[in-house]
Amino acid sequence: MLTGLTPASLATRLGTAGYLADDETATACFLALRMGRPLFLEGDPGVGKTALARAVAQALGRPLFRLQCYEGLSASEALYEWDFPRQLLHLRVAETAGIEHRDRMEAELYDRRFLLARPILRAFEAGPSVLLIDEIDRADDEFEAFLLEALSDFSVTVPELGTITAATPPFVLLTSNRTREVHDALKRRCLYHWLEHPSPERELAIIRQRLPHVPETLAGQVVAAARRMRQAGLLKPPGIAETLDWADALSVLERGELDAASIAMTLGSVAKYQEDQARLRKDAYALVLPRAEDVGTRKASR
Repeated sequence: MLTGLTPASLATRLGTAGYLADDETATACFLALRMGRPLFLEGDPGVGKTALARAVAQALGRPLFRLQCYEGLSASEALYEWDFPRQLLHLRVAETAGIEHRDRMEAELYDRRFLLARPILRAFEAGPSVLLIDEIDRADDEFEAFLLEALSDFSVTVPELGTITAATPPFVLLTSNRTREVHDALKRRCLYHWLEHPSPERELAIIRQRLPHVPETLAGQVVAAARRMRQAGLLKPPGIAETLDWADALSVLERGELDAASIAMTLGSVAKYQEDQARLRKDAYALVLPRAEDVGTRKASR
């Protein structure tokens, strides 16, 4: 699947999968793929880190396994758990069996058929695949240490079964919103890429690709307004997903241009904190209303 792959051809494949990657992002993915290294993606929330992992999986024709990290996540929860209800049923059947079968059936309680594989183990066993470890900055130090070991040789140990090693290691993407610093040891194991918000031209192209029904003038105004919101120090600046939702909501209401009334009706699709909404309302939406320079931005993107 990687034969003949180049950064440019990967960018084309990602575009076909609905992700418009810039040259730096496509090159970072290409290098990680060819070098067999995990790719560590950092950036503000909403810049498209998770979407990139989905697009890579689609572009390569590989299954995607996603592990959503959270505080207190343990290694066993990311790897596997035993199917206790089935084990209990098996034990009850063993109790009714003859003595010659009981010992054998009890010994089967930790047979592989009772193991429920979780994302990391599933990815290791799936052959060529994509493993997304999402928001690693939400996990604890202990989980980071486990992950560093698991990604070093792509093998994990299930005490009852032994060591399981990936025949074909998955392509691993780790994402972080930088709510805390991830340890250097894990970063050194990976290639690193900081994912920026897209340029106005690229974000407009994303809207055109994903929402072709949105009028061009409206799309340009939404992109320019979202960019100003990201520079205004809001509690939750809009990401690409919010830009798409906002453009779509305005289109559903059959609005051809941004004005104070249309912003008021659709503010919940782009500003997700009450404090941010109050700030935008305070000056009658002056921050996001169309400006003369927005027209130049639209023309430059054509």
